[in-house]
Amino acid sequence: MTTMLPSPAPSPAAARPRRPVLPYAVIAWALLYGAVRVRWALVGSPAFPPLDTDLVVFTGWWAVALCAAAGLVGAGLAAARSWRPALAVAGWVVCAAVLLSCALLLLDVVGLLILDPGAAFHPGALLSRLACLAGAALLHAAVLQHRRRLRGDCRRCGRTGPAREAATTVPTWARVAAWSAVAGCLLRLAAQVWVGFEDVPLSAGASMVAFEVGFLLAGVLLPLALAHSWGVVWPGWVPLLAGRRIPRLLLLVPAALFSVGLVCYFGVGLAQLTVETVTGTFDPGDGRYPLAFFWVAEPAYWLWGWGLGVAAVGHHLRTRRPCRGCGR
Repeated sequence: MTTMLPSPAPSPAAARPRRPVLPYAVIAWALLYGAVRVRWALVGSPAFPPLDTDLVVFTGWWAVALCAAAGLVGAGLAAARSWRPALAVAGWVVCAAVLLSCALLLLDVVGLLILDPGAAFHPGALLSRLACLAGAALLHAAVLQHRRRLRGDCRRCGRTGPAREAATTVPTWARVAAWSAVAGCLLRLAAQVWVGFEDVPLSAGASMVAFEVGFLLAGVLLPLALAHSWGVVWPGWVPLLAGRRIPRLLLLVPAALFSVGLVCYFGVGLAQLTVETVTGTFDPGDGRYPLAFFWVAEPAYWLWGWGLGVAAVGHHLRTRRPCRGCGR
Protein backbone atom coordinates (compact mmCIF):
# COMPACT_ATOMS: atom_id res chain seq x y z
CA MET A 1 0.00 0.00 0.00
CA THR A 2 1.51 3.26 -1.07
CA THR A 3 1.43 6.29 1.14
CA MET A 4 0.33 9.54 -0.45
CA LEU A 5 2.55 12.36 0.68
CA PRO A 6 0.83 15.72 1.06
CA SER A 7 1.74 18.17 -1.64
CA PRO A 8 3.82 21.09 -0.40
CA ALA A 9 1.96 24.29 0.29
CA PRO A 10 2.57 27.00 -2.26
CA SER A 11 5.24 29.45 -1.27
CA PRO A 12 4.27 33.02 -0.52
CA ALA A 13 6.11 34.02 -3.69
CA ALA A 14 3.82 31.84 -5.80
CA ALA A 15 0.55 32.60 -4.05
CA ARG A 16 -1.57 35.40 -5.41
CA PRO A 17 -4.22 37.36 -3.56
CA ARG A 18 -7.70 36.42 -4.70
CA ARG A 19 -8.65 39.92 -5.67
CA PRO A 20 -7.09 43.30 -4.97
CA VAL A 21 -9.06 45.51 -2.62
CA LEU A 22 -7.37 48.87 -3.05
CA PRO A 23 -8.68 49.59 -6.58
CA TYR A 24 -12.23 49.37 -5.23
CA ALA A 25 -11.29 51.82 -2.47
CA VAL A 26 -10.06 54.19 -5.20
CA ILE A 27 -13.37 53.82 -7.06
CA ALA A 28 -15.32 54.49 -3.86
CA TRP A 29 -13.23 57.60 -3.16
CA ALA A 30 -13.74 58.85 -6.74
CA LEU A 31 -17.50 58.44 -6.44
CA LEU A 32 -17.84 60.05 -3.01
CA TYR A 33 -15.40 62.91 -3.39
CA GLY A 34 -16.38 63.32 -7.02
CA ALA A 35 -20.01 63.80 -5.95
CA VAL A 36 -18.93 66.68 -3.69
CA ARG A 37 -16.96 68.26 -6.54
CA VAL A 38 -19.91 67.91 -8.93
CA ARG A 39 -22.23 69.62 -6.47
CA TRP A 40 -19.78 72.46 -5.93
CA ALA A 41 -19.26 72.81 -9.68
CA LEU A 42 -23.01 73.08 -10.22
CA VAL A 43 -24.10 75.32 -7.34
CA GLY A 44 -20.80 76.97 -6.45
CA SER A 45 -18.21 76.04 -3.86
CA PRO A 46 -17.70 77.84 -0.56
CA ALA A 47 -15.33 80.81 -0.70
CA PHE A 48 -12.46 79.29 1.26
CA PRO A 49 -9.68 81.73 2.24
CA PRO A 50 -7.12 82.86 1.22
CA LEU A 51 -7.81 82.24 -2.50
CA ASP A 52 -11.58 81.62 -2.31
CA THR A 53 -10.96 77.96 -3.18
CA ASP A 54 -9.86 74.81 -1.40
CA LEU A 55 -7.88 73.37 -4.33
CA VAL A 56 -5.44 74.84 -6.83
CA VAL A 57 -4.54 73.95 -10.44
CA PHE A 58 -7.48 71.54 -10.78
CA THR A 59 -10.61 73.36 -9.66
CA GLY A 60 -14.26 73.40 -10.73
CA TRP A 61 -15.04 70.85 -13.42
CA TRP A 62 -11.34 70.05 -13.72
CA ALA A 63 -11.50 68.62 -10.20
CA VAL A 64 -14.48 66.52 -11.29
CA ALA A 65 -12.49 65.28 -14.28
CA LEU A 66 -9.62 64.39 -11.97
CA CYS A 67 -11.93 62.27 -9.79
CA ALA A 68 -13.31 60.58 -12.91
CA ALA A 69 -9.78 59.82 -14.11
CA ALA A 70 -8.91 58.29 -10.73
CA GLY A 71 -12.06 56.16 -10.86
CA LEU A 72 -11.22 54.91 -14.36
CA VAL A 73 -7.69 53.99 -13.29
CA GLY A 74 -9.13 52.18 -10.26
CA ALA A 75 -11.51 50.23 -12.50
CA GLY A 76 -8.63 49.32 -14.80
CA LEU A 77 -6.51 48.11 -11.88
CA ALA A 78 -9.41 46.02 -10.57
CA ALA A 79 -9.90 44.34 -13.94
CA ALA A 80 -6.22 43.82 -14.83
CA ARG A 81 -4.96 40.23 -14.85
CA SER A 82 -1.44 41.03 -16.01
CA TRP A 83 1.11 43.78 -15.50
CA ARG A 84 0.01 46.92 -17.36
CA PRO A 85 2.80 49.52 -17.38
CA ALA A 86 0.69 52.11 -19.22
CA LEU A 87 -2.01 51.76 -16.58
CA ALA A 88 0.55 52.17 -13.81
CA VAL A 89 1.98 55.30 -15.44
CA ALA A 90 -1.53 56.72 -15.83
CA GLY A 91 -2.23 55.99 -12.17
CA TRP A 92 0.87 57.78 -10.97
CA VAL A 93 0.22 60.76 -13.28
CA VAL A 94 -3.29 61.13 -11.87
CA CYS A 95 -1.89 60.69 -8.36
CA ALA A 96 0.59 63.53 -8.96
CA ALA A 97 -2.21 65.74 -10.29
CA VAL A 98 -4.33 65.05 -7.19
CA LEU A 99 -1.39 65.93 -4.95
CA LEU A 100 -0.81 69.20 -6.82
CA SER A 101 -4.45 70.15 -6.39
CA CYS A 102 -4.21 70.00 -2.58
CA ALA A 103 -0.88 71.86 -2.40
CA LEU A 104 -2.31 74.42 0.04
CA LEU A 105 -2.47 71.65 2.63
CA LEU A 106 1.16 72.45 3.45
CA LEU A 107 0.12 75.82 4.90
CA ASP A 108 -2.61 74.17 6.99
CA VAL A 109 -0.21 71.59 8.40
CA VAL A 110 2.50 74.11 9.26
CA GLY A 111 -0.06 76.42 10.89
CA LEU A 112 -1.47 73.61 13.01
CA LEU A 113 1.99 72.39 14.05
CA ILE A 114 2.96 75.79 15.38
CA LEU A 115 -0.52 76.23 16.92
CA ASP A 116 -1.15 79.36 14.85
CA PRO A 117 -3.19 78.46 11.73
CA GLY A 118 -3.84 82.11 10.90
CA ALA A 119 -6.84 83.98 9.54
CA ALA A 120 -6.68 82.12 6.21
CA PHE A 121 -7.35 78.75 7.88
CA HIS A 122 -10.76 77.15 7.28
CA PRO A 123 -11.80 73.71 8.64
CA GLY A 124 -13.86 72.94 5.53
CA ALA A 125 -10.92 73.62 3.22
CA LEU A 126 -8.69 71.49 5.44
CA LEU A 127 -11.12 68.55 5.28
CA SER A 128 -11.41 68.84 1.51
CA ARG A 129 -7.63 68.89 1.06
CA LEU A 130 -7.22 65.94 3.44
CA ALA A 131 -9.81 64.02 1.42
CA CYS A 132 -7.88 64.87 -1.73
CA LEU A 133 -4.65 63.67 -0.12
CA ALA A 134 -6.37 60.43 0.94
CA GLY A 135 -7.39 59.82 -2.68
CA ALA A 136 -3.81 60.29 -3.86
CA ALA A 137 -2.54 57.89 -1.19
CA LEU A 138 -5.13 55.25 -2.11
CA LEU A 139 -4.33 55.54 -5.81
CA HIS A 140 -0.59 55.28 -5.21
CA ALA A 141 -1.08 52.23 -2.97
CA ALA A 142 -3.36 50.60 -5.58
CA VAL A 143 -0.80 51.05 -8.36
CA LEU A 144 1.94 49.75 -6.07
CA GLN A 145 -0.19 46.69 -5.25
CA HIS A 146 -0.77 46.10 -8.97
CA ARG A 147 2.97 46.15 -9.57
CA ARG A 148 3.72 43.81 -6.69
CA ARG A 149 1.06 41.28 -7.64
CA LEU A 150 1.68 41.10 -11.34
CA ARG A 151 5.25 42.09 -12.00
CA GLY A 152 7.48 41.25 -9.04
CA ASP A 153 8.88 37.79 -8.35
CA CYS A 154 7.43 37.83 -4.84
CA ARG A 155 3.71 38.45 -4.45
CA ARG A 156 4.21 39.77 -0.92
CA CYS A 157 6.83 42.46 -1.51
CA GLY A 158 7.07 42.68 -5.29
CA ARG A 159 10.88 42.60 -5.26
CA THR A 160 12.84 40.95 -8.04
CA GLY A 161 16.24 39.38 -8.46
CA PRO A 162 18.39 37.47 -5.97
CA ALA A 163 18.34 38.14 -2.26
CA ARG A 164 20.70 40.90 -1.23
CA GLU A 165 22.52 41.57 1.97
CA ALA A 166 21.32 44.50 4.01
CA ALA A 167 23.04 47.73 3.03
CA THR A 168 25.51 48.94 5.63
CA THR A 169 26.68 52.09 3.86
CA VAL A 170 24.73 55.08 2.65
CA PRO A 171 24.78 55.36 -1.16
CA THR A 172 26.40 58.45 -2.59
CA TRP A 173 23.20 59.65 -4.24
CA ALA A 174 21.41 59.62 -0.88
CA ARG A 175 24.12 61.72 0.74
CA VAL A 176 24.06 64.17 -2.16
CA ALA A 177 20.28 64.44 -1.82
CA ALA A 178 20.49 65.04 1.93
CA TRP A 179 23.06 67.80 1.56
CA SER A 180 21.03 69.28 -1.30
CA ALA A 181 18.09 69.56 1.09
CA VAL A 182 20.32 71.32 3.62
CA ALA A 183 21.60 73.63 0.88
CA GLY A 184 18.02 74.49 -0.09
CA CYS A 185 17.14 75.31 3.50
CA LEU A 186 20.22 77.50 3.99
CA LEU A 187 19.69 79.21 0.63
CA ARG A 188 16.15 80.11 1.69
CA LEU A 189 17.54 81.50 4.94
CA ALA A 190 20.17 83.47 2.99
CA ALA A 191 17.43 85.01 0.85
CA GLN A 192 15.72 86.24 4.03
CA VAL A 193 19.00 87.64 5.33
CA TRP A 194 19.38 89.50 2.03
CA VAL A 195 16.03 91.32 2.33
CA GLY A 196 16.31 91.68 6.11
CA PHE A 197 14.23 90.68 9.11
CA GLU A 198 12.63 94.04 9.87
CA ASP A 199 9.07 92.91 9.12
CA VAL A 200 9.47 89.37 10.40
CA PRO A 201 7.78 89.07 13.84
CA LEU A 202 10.68 87.40 15.62
CA SER A 203 9.15 88.24 18.98
CA ALA A 204 5.66 86.98 18.13
CA GLY A 205 5.70 84.38 20.84
CA ALA A 206 5.74 80.60 21.03
CA SER A 207 4.32 80.05 17.53
CA MET A 208 7.23 81.84 15.85
CA VAL A 209 9.74 80.00 18.04
CA ALA A 210 8.10 76.70 17.07
CA PHE A 211 8.25 77.66 13.40
CA GLU A 212 11.94 78.55 13.53
CA VAL A 213 12.83 75.38 15.43
CA GLY A 214 10.79 73.26 13.03
CA PHE A 215 12.39 75.05 10.08
CA LEU A 216 15.87 74.06 11.19
CA LEU A 217 14.89 70.54 12.24
CA ALA A 218 13.25 69.78 8.89
CA GLY A 219 15.92 71.56 6.88
CA VAL A 220 19.13 70.43 8.57
CA LEU A 221 18.73 67.71 11.19
CA LEU A 222 16.15 65.55 9.39
CA PRO A 223 17.87 65.26 5.98
CA LEU A 224 21.27 64.60 7.57
CA ALA A 225 19.77 61.96 9.87
CA LEU A 226 18.39 60.18 6.79
CA ALA A 227 21.88 59.85 5.33
CA HIS A 228 24.04 59.07 8.39
CA SER A 229 24.39 56.21 10.86
CA TRP A 230 23.07 58.33 13.73
CA GLY A 231 19.74 58.30 11.90
CA VAL A 232 19.55 54.53 12.42
CA VAL A 233 20.87 54.14 15.96
CA TRP A 234 20.57 56.80 18.65
CA PRO A 235 24.04 58.35 19.17
CA GLY A 236 25.83 58.16 22.49
CA TRP A 237 25.02 61.71 23.52
CA VAL A 238 21.25 61.05 23.62
CA PRO A 239 20.24 60.28 27.23
CA LEU A 240 18.41 56.99 27.92
CA LEU A 241 18.19 56.09 24.21
CA ALA A 242 21.87 55.82 23.28
CA GLY A 243 22.62 52.66 21.29
CA ARG A 244 18.98 51.79 20.62
CA ARG A 245 17.62 51.51 17.11
CA ILE A 246 15.59 54.50 15.91
CA PRO A 247 12.09 53.56 14.64
CA ARG A 248 12.39 54.07 10.89
CA LEU A 249 8.94 55.67 10.62
CA LEU A 250 10.02 58.37 13.07
CA LEU A 251 12.12 59.81 10.23
CA LEU A 252 10.36 58.51 7.13
CA VAL A 253 6.85 59.81 7.89
CA PRO A 254 7.76 63.49 8.45
CA ALA A 255 10.31 63.34 5.62
CA ALA A 256 7.73 61.96 3.18
CA LEU A 257 5.01 64.41 4.22
CA PHE A 258 7.17 67.51 4.10
CA SER A 259 8.98 66.53 0.90
CA VAL A 260 5.69 65.98 -0.93
CA GLY A 261 4.29 69.20 0.52
CA LEU A 262 7.31 71.28 -0.46
CA VAL A 263 7.57 69.82 -3.96
CA CYS A 264 3.86 70.26 -4.70
CA TYR A 265 3.32 73.69 -3.13
CA PHE A 266 6.44 75.32 -4.47
CA GLY A 267 6.18 73.48 -7.78
CA VAL A 268 2.86 75.25 -8.30
CA GLY A 269 4.40 78.47 -7.01
CA LEU A 270 7.34 78.24 -9.42
CA ALA A 271 5.02 77.63 -12.37
CA GLN A 272 2.97 80.69 -11.41
CA LEU A 273 6.12 82.77 -10.85
CA THR A 274 7.44 81.77 -14.28
CA VAL A 275 4.22 82.86 -15.99
CA GLU A 276 4.14 86.16 -14.10
CA THR A 277 7.79 86.85 -14.92
CA VAL A 278 7.43 86.07 -18.62
CA THR A 279 4.17 88.02 -19.00
CA GLY A 280 5.26 90.91 -16.80
CA THR A 281 2.28 90.49 -14.47
CA PHE A 282 4.24 90.00 -11.26
CA ASP A 283 2.67 91.91 -8.39
CA PRO A 284 5.30 93.06 -5.86
CA GLY A 285 2.65 93.92 -3.25
CA ASP A 286 4.12 96.39 -0.80
CA GLY A 287 7.45 96.18 -2.62
CA ARG A 288 9.32 94.71 0.33
CA TYR A 289 10.18 91.49 -1.48
CA PRO A 290 11.52 92.04 -5.00
CA LEU A 291 11.10 89.55 -7.84
CA ALA A 292 14.69 88.33 -7.39
CA PHE A 293 13.88 87.26 -3.83
CA PHE A 294 11.18 84.87 -5.03
CA TRP A 295 13.47 83.46 -7.71
CA VAL A 296 15.89 82.52 -4.93
CA ALA A 297 13.46 81.47 -2.19
CA GLU A 298 11.04 79.32 -4.17
CA PRO A 299 13.67 77.23 -6.04
CA ALA A 300 15.42 76.82 -2.68
CA TYR A 301 12.26 75.37 -1.15
CA TRP A 302 11.81 73.11 -4.18
CA LEU A 303 15.40 71.85 -3.94
CA TRP A 304 14.83 71.25 -0.24
CA GLY A 305 11.72 69.17 -0.95
CA TRP A 306 13.31 67.02 -3.67
CA GLY A 307 16.47 66.46 -1.64
CA LEU A 308 14.48 65.44 1.43
CA GLY A 309 12.35 63.03 -0.61
CA VAL A 310 15.28 61.32 -2.33
CA ALA A 311 17.17 61.03 0.96
CA ALA A 312 14.05 59.43 2.49
CA VAL A 313 14.01 56.85 -0.32
CA GLY A 314 17.63 56.02 0.42
CA HIS A 315 16.88 55.64 4.13
CA HIS A 316 13.89 53.40 3.34
CA LEU A 317 15.97 51.09 1.13
CA ARG A 318 18.77 50.93 3.69
CA THR A 319 16.62 50.20 6.74
CA ARG A 320 13.79 48.04 5.37
CA ARG A 321 13.59 44.54 6.74
CA PRO A 322 13.84 41.43 4.55
CA CYS A 323 10.57 40.11 3.20
CA ARG A 324 9.18 37.20 5.24
CA GLY A 325 8.10 35.51 2.03
CA CYS A 326 11.19 35.57 -0.18
CA GLY A 327 13.96 36.82 2.11
CA ARG A 328 14.91 39.71 -0.17
